[in-house]
Amino acid sequence: MAAGVRAEWDRLRTVAVHRPGIEMFFGLLEPYAALYERAFSRYEARCEHDLLQRALGEEFGVRVLRLKETVLDTADRDPAVRRRLVDQAHEIVTLRGNGREVAEARRSMEQNADSLDSLHFFTLLLLNPIIDVGGRGAGGGVDVHILGQSPLANLYFMRDQQAATARGLVLGRPAKEQRAREPGITRFLWDILGIPIIGTIEAPGTFEGGDFMPMGEFALIGTGDRTNREGVSQFLGFDPGFDEIGIVHQPGHPLIPGDRPDPMVDMHLDTYFNVAGSGVVLGSALLLQRARLEVYCRSDEGYEPSGETTTLYDYILSKGFSVIDLSILEQLSYAANVLCVRDGTILAVEGEEVMRMVLLNLERKAARDPERYGRLLHHAEEDYRRIQSEGCIFPKKPEFSRHGIEVCPLHLENLTGGYGGPHCMTCTLERG
Repeated sequence: MAAGVRAEWDRLRTVAVHRPGIEMFFGLLEPYAALYERAFSRYEARCEHDLLQRALGEEFGVRVLRLKETVLDTADRDPAVRRRLVDQAHEIVTLRGNGREVAEARRSMEQNADSLDSLHFFTLLLLNPIIDVGGRGAGGGVDVHILGQSPLANLYFMRDQQAATARGLVLGRPAKEQRAREPGITRFLWDILGIPIIGTIEAPGTFEGGDFMPMGEFALIGTGDRTNREGVSQFLGFDPGFDEIGIVHQPGHPLIPGDRPDPMVDMHLDTYFNVAGSGVVLGSALLLQRARLEVYCRSDEGYEPSGETTTLYDYILSKGFSVIDLSILEQLSYAANVLCVRDGTILAVEGEEVMRMVLLNLERKAARDPERYGRLLHHAEEDYRRIQSEGCIFPKKPEFSRHGIEVCPLHLENLTGGYGGPHCMTCTLERG
């Protein structure tokens, strides 16, 4: 199977997703440590994910590949894939005890492997458990510790482990320790599907797919908290297939003190900028005008800086795009994290309930740290009052109608609690 994307507005053909499972339960034990924005219902989140999949597959005819189900189905049919799954899972497990006890536990794991279903081993990959085999009592019991090894609570954000360029798939390297093992699992899927990898980001580089936006003849790459300059340099070295690349520097939010920034409010490029169609983008003008952009051009020697420096806002206007501006509260409520399924049609978060949840969470943060979040909360509350009085709660914005954009709203009140919307939750593999 080939994977490639030239423009974010080309018709969406194939995506990969992961319906959150037991790993989300452990993430919700301490949401902030798991990189979540807030606590939410895991049951409702899983129902919302089903809704997202149905919208993609049934309403828009997108081929939806499910990470877990594809891996398990293939492992049950192909002994070689099953063996690889078992070996990778056993390698993940950490055993503690003296040498003899650990060796015996390893032997027992291998002896029992044939009796266990493939889901058992996939779950080990998700949870990365520590098993203490020391100090066994007469009953031979062991203690199992899960949280110490960071279960993959963010795996359902399938955008970030890789990026589909015009020339193929680039495997990323997440910046946060909580997500470091995710590309190892998604790589399993790409190998099963026969998708070639044109490059893999290596340390000290970091790169996450939410920072990449293909725009036809050019592309945008965000840098900042999640994607660093070394990661961008490696990415450009793989020749992603665009004549021009705009390197976008993550802007600090002007309503948060510069000496105490919160990079989570615009952690990826797709949290404050996105595509609605071949001539229309949406985003927070407040942030787009603060996001510095460097232009790189492709030559026989690779990508080289042109010397041009501008802002993302001015750059995108110079390319002939119209910008639908998002308010402070809309941007915080994942309004920018839309998924374009065909030119002029997007999947978007139904905003009203998400806005209330975001405001409540921001109120709590401002109560704990008013100097850091007080101004942001004040402006977000003003936005909410204005939006309520106008009766144009996202995505019911008149600008969409004026630009001929069709919007399919989705209730994702719980899933967005993990810090992302439809764009973050889908790995685009094919458009065109």
